[in-house]
Amino acid sequence: MKYKVQLTMQNDSQVFLELDDENSPKTVHEFVERLPFKVTLNVWGDEIYTSESPISQPEENALPVVDLYDVAYWPSGKAICLFYGHTPIGDGDAITPASPVNVLGKILNPDKTILTDADGSTASFSLVT
Repeated sequence: MKYKVQLTMQNDSQVFLELDDENSPKTVHEFVERLPFKVTLNVWGDEIYTSESPISQPEENALPVVDLYDVAYWPSGKAICLFYGHTPIGDGDAITPASPVNVLGKILNPDKTILTDADGSTASFSLVT
């Protein structure tokens, strides 16, 4: 099943996500059940990751390398991650999270300029109906 989710930053910037329960069904379902929730955003290279989210899942088909514009859950930090490009530990063009992540879906409106305002910003995730 697919779900459309909206991330709204304190400056009213919005990112739309499509979550798909095909790869990590338990993680996606818990994500949707916990909506809405608020987090603080952090930037690491071209990745936005959140402060601890209300999701608590172990690795579920976790991947050590992700694709451009993937949305994932990082079990080690209970964080949601949005991958806009290269991370500091990526080798070559590889987009490498700090440790394996559960891929949840894709960013629907990728605009890398959001990285400029994201660090330290408060944001909320909500279901789009």
